[in-house]
Amino acid sequence: MSAPVSTGRGRHKQLPDAVTSYVREQIMSGNLKPGEFLRMEPIAETVGVSITPVREGLLRLSNEGFVTAVPRRGFVVAEFTRQDVRDLFWAQAQLSGELAARAAERITDVQLQQLEEVMAQCDAAVSSGNTEAIGDLGHQFHRLINLAADSDRLARLLASIVKHLPNSFYASIESHVRTVTPEHHQMLDALTAHDAQRAREITEKHIVNSADYVVQMLEERGLWKDAE
Repeated sequence: MSAPVSTGRGRHKQLPDAVTSYVREQIMSGNLKPGEFLRMEPIAETVGVSITPVREGLLRLSNEGFVTAVPRRGFVVAEFTRQDVRDLFWAQAQLSGELAARAAERITDVQLQQLEEVMAQCDAAVSSGNTEAIGDLGHQFHRLINLAADSDRLARLLASIVKHLPNSFYASIESHVRTVTPEHHQMLDALTAHDAQRAREITEKHIVNSADYVVQMLEERGLWKDAE
């Protein structure tokens, strides 16, 4: 069977997405510094696209606050502070906490079994030191909770905030923060007991505490040379 042919519209939508992901990663890794002007040609060459998707991708990043459009000059990397990181995680914590509370009220036995299976795989990955698997399974664990909440609009709002940081950051959090696995077990216990308030509290704490880890990671990457 031949592979499905992508429509031109679908492909065009993906190209600016590739640009935003690449530039966002470069900014958050410290390779692009605040105040630095972005040249479209090297970005287009690296991502493998034309100038038009690059411009569209940078406009999206402008809307997200990562770059600033300067009339007749192009785009410049915007300031991104430690407080910005903490604000992003605070917003995530509020939405994720609400989703966890709703999940505790609505989760089915089948969904609980799925979470238990993922948690068992995560425990095995921790025992073997497989950090990549820990990160992937941690992401899957949170996704299952969000699906159990059965609140599509709220989940979409959360996704719009989560995308402000590269996926690799979240995988790193899930695989390296020592409190992650115990907190996942606590979340599972709260969901099993259908304790909405407990599920909310654990989830909010779990996510807010991750902010300091990301700030430290960005400091080590040289994002902030000078003290704020």
